Amino acid sequence: MSTSTAPAPEQTRRRRPQSEGRRRAVRRAWLTYLLLIALAIIYIFPFLVQVATSFKTEPEAAQNPLGIIPQNWTVAAYIGLFANSDFPQWGMNSFIVTLFVTLGRVFFNSLAGYALARIPFRGRGLVFALLVAVMAVPGVVLLIPKFLVINQLGIYDSYAGMILPLLADAAGVFIMKNFFESIPASVEEQARIDGAGTFRTFWSVVLPMARPAVMTIVILSFQGSWNELNHFIISTQSPDLTTLTKGVAQLASGALSQGTQYPLKLAAAALMTVPVAIVFFIFQKRIMNASAGAVKE
Repeated sequence: MSTSTAPAPEQTRRRRPQSEGRRRAVRRAWLTYLLLIALAIIYIFPFLVQVATSFKTEPEAAQNPLGIIPQNWTVAAYIGLFANSDFPQWGMNSFIVTLFVTLGRVFFNSLAGYALARIPFRGRGLVFALLVAVMAVPGVVLLIPKFLVINQLGIYDSYAGMILPLLADAAGVFIMKNFFESIPASVEEQARIDGAGTFRTFWSVVLPMARPAVMTIVILSFQGSWNELNHFIISTQSPDLTTLTKGVAQLASGALSQGTQYPLKLAAAALMTVPVAIVFFIFQKRIMNASAGAVKE
């Protein structure tokens, strides 16, 4: 003969508030997810329209500009882009400038950040204050002085004029300085005991430990120099030195003078995003918030 025991009234009362609290937590989580999904759709929708329109025909792009599924898929815009414009030359110029600017910023930003973080010298606080002040100045304000300096140096309308003024930036120095300050100073003391000089300590010991910050500088520098426009407008005028941003801006303003050409313009914009996306997805996993390394004992 089996007997069953019913739950006590007190246990039932305890379980009800817990189950109701869990249900409320689940509902809040679902509402949060739905809100995030809606915001993501709103954010990514213009990009989807851009990619979809690049595969549309001219009449379809005019009749259904917001459709994200083309009725008649075509690559005519991409073919016309390479056939009727200097898009390959623009891409080559952007690649050359971006490569040198990215390498230069990694090197010079790291050197300047290490000097501000570790090397004591007179006026270091003033230099850092000026660095922060430069970050607060809008870039547009500096365009005319930058043009005057480039012109006086005789590097106007050349690769040098496009690259040299971008080889260092205040934000990159600021990031590297803060990261170097988070690395234990005892690591450098051990290196100096072993006979390493200042640059040797920086290059062989501290910089490898700052790999997360370096990867951040790589991504920001690549994206910033690849998408730069204002600097190239005031530093060049030769068509042979036109970059992607400048060339696509000319296309958007009707440089080919053949109607709206929305598919062609958006095809050029879509192709511009590919290198930046590739670099971001390659290096994003290497970005960390803590230094990597060990203290020698």
